[in-house]
Amino acid sequence: MSGYLLLTALAAVVALTLWRLLRDYILKSPLDDIPGPPSSSFLAGNIEELTERKAWKNVKGWYDTYGSVYRLSALLGEKMLIVSDPKALHHILIKDSEYWHKNLADLTLLLGPGLLSTEADHHRRQRKMVTPVFSAAHLRHMTHIFYDIAHRLRKAVEDRVGKMTEEVDVNGWMARTTLEMLGQAGLGYSFDNFADDSTDAYGESIKMFFPLLNRLPVLALITMWTSPFISDWLTRILLRCYPFSANLRRMLDISDTMARRSQEIITVKKSAMAKEDDEVADRVGGQDIMSILLKANTAASVSEKLTDEELVAQMSTFILAGMDTTSNALSRTLHVLAQHPSAQGKLRAEIQKAREAINGADISHDDLIKLPYLDAVCRETLRVYAPVGLIPRRAMKDMAVPLSWPVRGKSGAMMTEIPVPRGTFAILDLQAINVNKELWGDDSLEWRPERWLEELPSQLQDARIPGIYSNTMTFSGVQLRRLARPRYARRYSGWWRLG
Repeated sequence: MSGYLLLTALAAVVALTLWRLLRDYILKSPLDDIPGPPSSSFLAGNIEELTERKAWKNVKGWYDTYGSVYRLSALLGEKMLIVSDPKALHHILIKDSEYWHKNLADLTLLLGPGLLSTEADHHRRQRKMVTPVFSAAHLRHMTHIFYDIAHRLRKAVEDRVGKMTEEVDVNGWMARTTLEMLGQAGLGYSFDNFADDSTDAYGESIKMFFPLLNRLPVLALITMWTSPFISDWLTRILLRCYPFSANLRRMLDISDTMARRSQEIITVKKSAMAKEDDEVADRVGGQDIMSILLKANTAASVSEKLTDEELVAQMSTFILAGMDTTSNALSRTLHVLAQHPSAQGKLRAEIQKAREAINGADISHDDLIKLPYLDAVCRETLRVYAPVGLIPRRAMKDMAVPLSWPVRGKSGAMMTEIPVPRGTFAILDLQAINVNKELWGDDSLEWRPERWLEELPSQLQDARIPGIYSNTMTFSGVQLRRLARPRYARRYSGWWRLG
């Protein structure tokens, strides 16, 4: 009897698994009428085209062909949406955001429960604690950190240019600079003295995290399926037993290194605070973001306090969220300035004038953010070259998503809203909307900072979605201003060779 029950249970599990795997090929979906490219693989759909190195070319081609809303095939025929329609983005990211989860179980597995991956009340509690730490008042006190790093960067580049005739690897230097900025301003911790070409294990782990994760799209698929049923610690054990992926084991090693070093830094800071040791507190960085967060967390009520696990996750999240995006944005800014000598000249003249007014001193935080052309250069670079072009979301209930522009279905019918079943996976294409001609005009693909000194198109002002044009600037944007500092911009003219 017991054997019969076991066989019955096993058969039920197999049947349910097969049904889950094949139902997207069998059942009709409201998304079937939405146009899109054909699936490239029965098993993987269009996933490989979406995750390969030159995926941006595929995404741009699909957008040019199918418009601001189209359908792709995911794993085993699952249907997913690619969205860049302004009204749809407003509903997904703002109005109905509580029903669109970030679906970042892989980041939770690797980093812990940080702001990037938590949802609902858990996310709101963390955001309430973390957001005040990034206030203008706190960032204002960090300006000297950015200046000091920029001075050291300039000297390091000058030393190397003086010793060699080859080109300087600007992208590599921007990565090192960004890591040092984030380390000192965020953690009160120095990763790099710029004197040699090596950093510590924590710094190397941070630099390798996203490049390696991008080569492991299967990890997101695995965690998407396992996270509702298996704890993260058990998933990590099972993944380490998988014998066919050295990259996967390396990814887990990087995750362990980051968690261990983050905990060490937090322990030192907590110890200094507990002893009220001013000398130690100054040495570990009393005005850095992590120190400010620890002080706020100590004073918080029991219900609002972050656990040690959450503090470690915030630390890793903060560094990683800024590392790739900011270093790429800095490199791209220098690239476009080198391609546009007239813009480079305008920026240099603006900075020189501001410095002359204060007898050549470093420009203060408040005066930096008032420089209009510097602000325009930062915003325009982030618009044309979005540091994060695609972000994922998953629908947590059945809903209808309204559209700014109607979409013609495969049946020929015009749709003013998209019926979205619960569980639908969506990729939000921020890069596409940043250069959309309907919003930005015929010169939308052109890098032209002057557009920010003019009145923005009325249709853009009516598009109520978040982005670089919504008068918000991320911490990355603030750092861009800090690095585009007076002496550096005044001293150099740039020529760029793509390598």
